[in-house]
Amino acid sequence: MSFKHSIYRFLSLNVWGSLPAWLQKGISWFYTRIYEKPFSKHFIRPYCKIHYPDPNYLDQFKPPKNKSDFQNFQDFFIREFKKPPEINSEAVWGCEGILCEYGKVDETPLVKVKGEERHLKTIFGRLGDEIPSDYFFSNVFLHNRNYHRIHTPVTGIIKRIERIAGDLVLLRPWVYKKDPSLPALRNERVNVDVEDDKGRRWFLSIVGGPAVGTIVMGNGIEIGSEVSIGQEIGTFLLGSTLCIAAPVELSKHTVGDQVFMGEPF
Repeated sequence: MSFKHSIYRFLSLNVWGSLPAWLQKGISWFYTRIYEKPFSKHFIRPYCKIHYPDPNYLDQFKPPKNKSDFQNFQDFFIREFKKPPEINSEAVWGCEGILCEYGKVDETPLVKVKGEERHLKTIFGRLGDEIPSDYFFSNVFLHNRNYHRIHTPVTGIIKRIERIAGDLVLLRPWVYKKDPSLPALRNERVNVDVEDDKGRRWFLSIVGGPAVGTIVMGNGIEIGSEVSIGQEIGTFLLGSTLCIAAPVELSKHTVGDQVFMGEPF
């Protein structure tokens, strides 16, 4: 690990991470208010020019909540597709981001959290121990520039929604080279289980980070709801990670790949 990453890790876990969760959330709430101010809308065009090679990138999206235009930077961050990606698969990625970790659940190493060793199943809350050992674990990091809505990877029924309180430590996986899932074991998250039409359960963990403050569930998303593949189930208000424990193996992606919502899993 580089010296710079060591410093980031120390600041995230030992300085910021030592603050009580209520204070982390309060500071994050104040931070996000900046991006809700009208003047912040002027950040959008320069931001797009810097981060996206396609000069027409923004044209594929629309403002949220039926707004006629992007009224602040937060509107851009939670932008919606004008036309959702076409889906031609039985299982797809539910978000856009970098695949920073992948492997069989029973082969994943223990991670030390605040001096205690935990299995990655712990990420998924009280039902984590029920995840079959032959399932596959994936961890996708959503950079600030990524599309930040979460969609269901399969058609099925919502079987569980569990909100877990926690910290809001830094999420960036390159800071945690040996244990990229460490923040997901510590941070606030919402776990959502979807049972597909074959009776298999998909475990999703929507993980928040600094400046998130809130993970907002989609309209009508509740236990017992029927969801279609690609249907939106949640939105991040800045910064995030999505972990999945799935009954199927990845078809073409490897660690380090950029994945996109709607692409075949």
